[in-house]
Amino acid sequence: MTSQTKYRQITLKHLLIANKKMIGIQFYPDKVLQAMVKSLPGIKWSTRYQMAILPNNSQHLTRIFNTFKDVCGINCHYFFFNRPVSHSSTPLSVDQFRKRPVKGNWRHCPDDFYQKLEIRKYALNTARSYIHLFERFINYYREETDLINIHEFKIKAYLQTLVQAGKSDSYINQSINAIKFYYEVVKEMPNRFYAIERPIKKESLPKVLSRGEVLQMIATTPNLKHRCIISLLYSAGLRRGELLDLKIEDIESQRGMIKVTNGKGGKDRYTLLSQNTLQDLRAYYRTYQPNTYLFEGSAGGKYSGTSIAKIVTRAAKKAKIRWRVTPHVLRHSFATHLLEAGTDIRYIQLLLGHNSTKTTEIYTHVANSSFKQIINPLDLDKNTMDISTTSV
Repeated sequence: MTSQTKYRQITLKHLLIANKKMIGIQFYPDKVLQAMVKSLPGIKWSTRYQMAILPNNSQHLTRIFNTFKDVCGINCHYFFFNRPVSHSSTPLSVDQFRKRPVKGNWRHCPDDFYQKLEIRKYALNTARSYIHLFERFINYYREETDLINIHEFKIKAYLQTLVQAGKSDSYINQSINAIKFYYEVVKEMPNRFYAIERPIKKESLPKVLSRGEVLQMIATTPNLKHRCIISLLYSAGLRRGELLDLKIEDIESQRGMIKVTNGKGGKDRYTLLSQNTLQDLRAYYRTYQPNTYLFEGSAGGKYSGTSIAKIVTRAAKKAKIRWRVTPHVLRHSFATHLLEAGTDIRYIQLLLGHNSTKTTEIYTHVANSSFKQIINPLDLDKNTMDISTTSV
């Protein structure tokens, strides 16, 4: 591709028009591209979608690639869905859901739903959520034997019932994601739900503990294993799933680092290993002698996520913290305390595994270092306050 054409690009999308699968060609107005698009046999224009359209078949797809491959970029991100969302070498299996016995007339997800989750290596928690939420949806419309016939207005009506039932914005968004996953990814159909509106995203601030409260939680936890869990969640800024996935060799004590393998988004990273926590970890290892994972259940294997949540909640109560503390609150506290101590936000981004500092910047809204130089007007010296005593 020459320098003159490197800024040209077409984007391919799936569309469903009059129940027929179509290829949508989206592009920025350009005389060369317009002429080439018009040259395609059978090309039409969709006013609704503002795209050029062709019937979706292998002949038209091949013609598009042959026509444009040497002229401009071809963005297939929305068209080919089989690329993995995770680069983990551990395959996802959803056989536990696929092989469930049918209870009554409850309808399970179609097999191609499970298959696509496995092909794209979705995280197990995401897969579990999608299966649960999509089954709720298809059982709401149990009379529809062909899922393709469930149109946009029915999806809107279903989402309205979720709102009326008081479901959270997160629950509704995840429901939309599960529904769109089936139609757009599994069935490789269009982005057909343009008019489906999501709840307005609330910009809520993360809940954060003071450093003293975290230390009190650790100090009032006598169980060595539980104390190590709380200390690691905080001192390494780990997500709960990342803690559960830690293996013995991930604790690199000589380097003072912890390797996080296959974190959120399938990314590996390094984070900090506290020397104080390391002392407890060595005592824990001698006492419990785990085999593979750093924290294992009584019968071996990976520790339970529910148990982690209970450990944190119990420790918070013992520390007399009056609001609900979750494992993720400890991660938020880690990031906030680093920021308050003057750590560059770019380093905090790397330690947390964020894709961008924009995600990490949320902690600037809760870090007290931003406000330390501001004197509250009630605390100003009386001699410096300009108070008028003139009567009106």
